Amino acid sequence: MGKERHLTIEDVCDDLDIARSTFYDWRAKKRAPRCIKLPNGDIRIRREEYERWLESHEEAA
Repeated sequence: MGKERHLTIEDVCDDLDIARSTFYDWRAKKRAPRCIKLPNGDIRIRREEYERWLESHEEAA
């Protein structure tokens, strides 16, 4: 992923190696990172929110 401030669903799915349907399933179950819905219907995820979400799912070794 580059240094852009907002990520697309495709960016997140590529990073996690998951299908878009998995992301939408997580989103419906309130398990996905918080999203921004743009006026045109596109979804974006703030990079900072994505990083925080990833950290919240880390497990202790």
